[in-house]
Amino acid sequence: MFLMQRALLVCFVFLSGFLQVQAQEIVQMADSSALPPLEQQPDSLLRTAPDTLAADTTKKKQGLDAPVSYQSTDSIVWSVGNKAYIYGEGDVKYQQIQLQSENIEISMDSSIVYAYAGIDSVGSEFGYPLFMEGDQQMESRTMRYNFKTKKGYITDAISQQGEGYVTAGQTKKTADNVLNMLHGKYTTCDHYDHPHFYIQMSKAKIRPKKDIVAGPAYLVIEDVPLPLWVPFAFFPFTDTYSSGIIMPTFGDENTRGFFLRDGGYYFALSDYVDLAVTGEIYTKGSWGLSAKSSYRKRYKYSGGFNASYQVTKLGDKEAPDYSVQKDFRINWTHSQDAKANPYRTFSASVNFSTSGYDKNNLASMYPTASSTQASATNNIKSSSISLSQRFPNNPLNLSATMSVNQRSQDSAIAITLPDLTATVSRIYPFKRKNVIGSERWYEKVSMSYTGYLKNSIDTKENLVMKSSLIKDWKNAMQHTIPISATFSLFDYINISPTFNYVERWYSSKIDKSYDLEQQSVVEKDTTYGFYRVFNYNASISASTTLYGFFQPLGFLGNKIKMIRHRFEPSISFSIAPDFGAPKYGYYKELQYRDQYGQTVTENYSPFGEGLFGVPGRGKQGSVSFSFNNNIEAKIRSDKDSTGERKISIIDQLGLGISYNMAADSFKWSDLSAQLRLKLPMNYTINLNMVFDTYTYEYDEVRKTGRRVDVPRWQAGKGFGRLRSTGTSFSYTLNNETFKKLFGGGESDSKNKETPKPGEENEMENPDDPNALPTEEGATGKRLRGAKTETEGDMDADGYLKTTIPWSLSFNYSLNLGYNTAKFNPKTNEYPYRWVHALSFNGSIQPTKGWRLNFNATYDVEAKKISYLTCNITRDLHCFQMSASFIPVGPYKSYTFTISVSSSLLKDLKYNQSSSQLDNKLMNWY
Repeated sequence: MFLMQRALLVCFVFLSGFLQVQAQEIVQMADSSALPPLEQQPDSLLRTAPDTLAADTTKKKQGLDAPVSYQSTDSIVWSVGNKAYIYGEGDVKYQQIQLQSENIEISMDSSIVYAYAGIDSVGSEFGYPLFMEGDQQMESRTMRYNFKTKKGYITDAISQQGEGYVTAGQTKKTADNVLNMLHGKYTTCDHYDHPHFYIQMSKAKIRPKKDIVAGPAYLVIEDVPLPLWVPFAFFPFTDTYSSGIIMPTFGDENTRGFFLRDGGYYFALSDYVDLAVTGEIYTKGSWGLSAKSSYRKRYKYSGGFNASYQVTKLGDKEAPDYSVQKDFRINWTHSQDAKANPYRTFSASVNFSTSGYDKNNLASMYPTASSTQASATNNIKSSSISLSQRFPNNPLNLSATMSVNQRSQDSAIAITLPDLTATVSRIYPFKRKNVIGSERWYEKVSMSYTGYLKNSIDTKENLVMKSSLIKDWKNAMQHTIPISATFSLFDYINISPTFNYVERWYSSKIDKSYDLEQQSVVEKDTTYGFYRVFNYNASISASTTLYGFFQPLGFLGNKIKMIRHRFEPSISFSIAPDFGAPKYGYYKELQYRDQYGQTVTENYSPFGEGLFGVPGRGKQGSVSFSFNNNIEAKIRSDKDSTGERKISIIDQLGLGISYNMAADSFKWSDLSAQLRLKLPMNYTINLNMVFDTYTYEYDEVRKTGRRVDVPRWQAGKGFGRLRSTGTSFSYTLNNETFKKLFGGGESDSKNKETPKPGEENEMENPDDPNALPTEEGATGKRLRGAKTETEGDMDADGYLKTTIPWSLSFNYSLNLGYNTAKFNPKTNEYPYRWVHALSFNGSIQPTKGWRLNFNATYDVEAKKISYLTCNITRDLHCFQMSASFIPVGPYKSYTFTISVSSSLLKDLKYNQSSSQLDNKLMNWY
């Protein structure tokens, strides 16, 4: 009896060893877990004797095309029925298919695998099934998949498609990798299980990396279904550059009615250039078209082109205030890569528009990402296109330019086309090719040449195309040839003689006469022909540099080691004949009796309206003096490795004046002065001043001041009176400003904490709980349970840092000068006039999601803000809200937009705006 019990115990233990593999970690070796095809796996426990019947002639099932490998961190259990159970981060691979899950069941006979999540001790799910095929992946709660047919059934699936995420309660996967979903959701919000918004789809078909086609769908925001229903929906996905439709925005204005704006088509023409054609239309008749293109070729050139045309209709046709205005705009930028051509350069910067375009375009009222100032506030616009050519081993340079300057205030326009320049750089014509001995004096003589050819017109916008090329356009040519040399006298004084020759070629001259009706001198007749106007002068200058050193006395301390003064005096003498003499023919004398009955003799030049002017009248025998000063100090400093550093006390102090010995009156020129100071914090003050050296008297007839030939020092009024001066400065205040000024702040590098072990980049952390290792060491990124973005940075104690980024910038300019519109007869002086200009802008980010900024201009004379734009933006996670408004001035308007942040659904938005044409802010809710 004992022997029988012992035999039964041995058999039980033997069979248990085959039926169960106890908990152990499977360490996979090379192909150690490779299995033969699932339905061909033998069962050693169910072996039977060979069948003595006739051989089975039925066709056997085809096996799998590759082995299936698997692994886990817990255990693998084989059971009766040819099934395997994988527990603990299971990982199954077959060809390009990979399945990761906490629990996996494999049926060897049917090639079906079933995966589901695990449940921890507190009842929470973890280790959701993650299915990967190629670069596509899908996560779910349960998944049943057939390796042979490549079909599957998934519940509560999550899949990322393009920029969005698709979730569905039930999903069927077909053999051609198509997903058929029931009760699906599409969203770009990364809160997958409970998104802030989604498009509810009753049925959907997904072709990964291609598109989503859905049946009836509607929009849901914060779990509230909206009455925005569509019979079907189509979401295309593409990683390639392709063409497509640009959806318009809709809204309404009081003056132009309801509108559809910025809708059109995008053309992907090639890898180097694209084109977007958009339009706008209003119910009251206004409309517009625009075309925008950008191009780029690496190492060659890049640029962009934008052209717009708009027709603005205001009022009713039968009303007297009805108006139709046609405007257009052209913007073009082109830049050439420096590597494209070392000798030829082409560039363009075109910003041309009619004066009414910005006034009728709402987008022109607000600043853009590239400019802090709205284009509608720019009274002056400039455009230019230039081409330059250099020649190797040749001093000749050629350049051509076309320029257009506009003034929107009165629609004035100035066009120069062409503007050609030919330049010969400095050459030494007498220098020997083979130098033997020391350099001779005449070898220091150098010369250069500059030639200009211009054709320009100043007119109004509506008269440009009606102007005559001969009568209305001005054209001229100028040649300039300077000859100079530099010699050293006593090794300390530099002597520089110079001779300049300038010649102008004009095609017309204008004679003038006095008009009694207009009571002014007007143009009488224009004569066309070829006219030479030349002048020349000669000068010689002497300059040197002197240094003075001063060491402070001991009782002043030892902080300052030495003070250095650099003094640069210069004196020059220049001569020129009187080109106002009758023999040159550059000036004419006109006598007339004015409205006061006085006989007036006036000299004018028939070439005074020429592009390059006319030579001055009177002989020149001028002596000019100039003095430049620089004062620096060397102080002891512990911050410098040398133990000392230099500081600037006066960076520049310059004075200049001249005396014309050949003039019959007003021989002294104005005294000019320049001051430049370098202050701490890398701030520099530049101040230019002009001092008047002559006195004035009151003209009883013209009721204004008249300059008289009496120097101020002879009249006992000092050496000179300030005529004009001005300066400007700008500064930016931000979070770091007061830290730099008063200390107490640490650099960003000091504030950054060293990452703790295990806090490195998630992609580099092998212990990431949201990633499971594959056989090759790669990981699949899970969506459920992934780390969410924090609301901000935390300090060492785990508290949220409350840093509020802010900045405030201002630009202030100040000019002081004579108010020539007024004259004080008591003091015989012009009063001063101050001209101020102040603009400022700022931004503040009180929280991570909120951001406010503004841009303003202050009119000092009117004592009010002349222009102000305010912008408020709010990051709503997957939505973006922005509001911009102009509360003051003639351009009062606002715009409010809330839209999806993702570019894929950028047309899913709400927009409300008013136009500056309404001239008031509308009430809206």
